[in-house]
Amino acid sequence: MTKTELKHRSVARAFDSQRTLEGGGVEIRRGFPGPEIDEVDPFLLLDHMGPITIAPGQATGFPDHPHRGFETVTYLLEGQMEHKDSFGNRGFLEAGDVQWMTAGSGLVHSEMPGRDLVRTGGRLQGFQIWVNLPKRDKMTPPKYQELKAAVIPHAETASSDVKVKVIAGESLGMRGAIQVRTPILYLHLTLAPGATHVQEVAEKFNALAYIIRGEAQFAGAPERQGEGRLVLFAHDGGAVAISNPSSQPVDLLLLAGEPIGEPIARYGPFVMNTREEIYQAFADFRSGKLGEIPEN
Repeated sequence: MTKTELKHRSVARAFDSQRTLEGGGVEIRRGFPGPEIDEVDPFLLLDHMGPITIAPGQATGFPDHPHRGFETVTYLLEGQMEHKDSFGNRGFLEAGDVQWMTAGSGLVHSEMPGRDLVRTGGRLQGFQIWVNLPKRDKMTPPKYQELKAAVIPHAETASSDVKVKVIAGESLGMRGAIQVRTPILYLHLTLAPGATHVQEVAEKFNALAYIIRGEAQFAGAPERQGEGRLVLFAHDGGAVAISNPSSQPVDLLLLAGEPIGEPIARYGPFVMNTREEIYQAFADFRSGKLGEIPEN
């Protein structure tokens, strides 16, 4: 069966992301968890950071905080971010870069605006997504992957009306370079006015889309989904069909993942399988077992 012959998934639900503040007062749009839905297994959180304008000298970000039991994926659209963690890792993200951090057994990290951005001021925008880990991997040693924009696979159609950055999974013949523990698809798609794209998605995967800018339609549904909207797809097909009905380009994230299907216990920065494991995570953090970020 070809991609065009695959049945297109219908839209199960669509809703607005919620505006809130995180970290040191960073403005975000949160797709989930929230009043509409707690998680989309294996995805635990989707945050759209900004876009915000940082004044010269302002250092609004996400100071030292712990994590255990899942992975954080940071994808920067604008600006600069610096990462530090208690395992001695250092990272510097610019527009288009991706950081994939497997927190696993636990660590402390920080994500703050880059020094140049703090000095001169400017715009900061990006995404953070949390990907759950199965029970067998929750206490795996922490791991850090950083991909610069230049090495993230890019693809486009012959007419250049559809462009895609393949962060994880596969699209338009290109495969993502990130090593994943939980099978997922993570695409940043840009569709020109009037363009259509059909993306194959494994039928057992949960799938969702988030509109960054512009308007999109899915699977022939008449409703247009605009900026900040989160779209959840039904399990009634093997592909997601996206079209741009407007006169402006549309940018969106398309995420899909294989459900883990295990109990979830979560509190703040820890995601485990039982409440007892959450209590232990807090005890380990308070006792210093997750380490501290070196000053230099």
